[in-house]
Amino acid sequence: MLRISLFIIGYILSVIGLFFILLYLNLLVIGYSFFEFVYFIIRSIYCDLFFMGIILIILSLRRPKNGLLL
Repeated sequence: MLRISLFIIGYILSVIGLFFILLYLNLLVIGYSFFEFVYFIIRSIYCDLFFMGIILIILSLRRPKNGLLL
């Protein structure tokens, strides 16, 4: 049950983070350069949410005995 909960929480966090990263693509239309865009995304908390979600998904897919993925 813990693994399913970790997977669902990780999925939700990664979807929220990716949604806001894609939403911020409008900054490129406003006139930001690509490097300014990447710098802005790295500094935002939504980038952290995305990576925390990916880490939780990976942790939920590991087998408890030998550490291999499903």
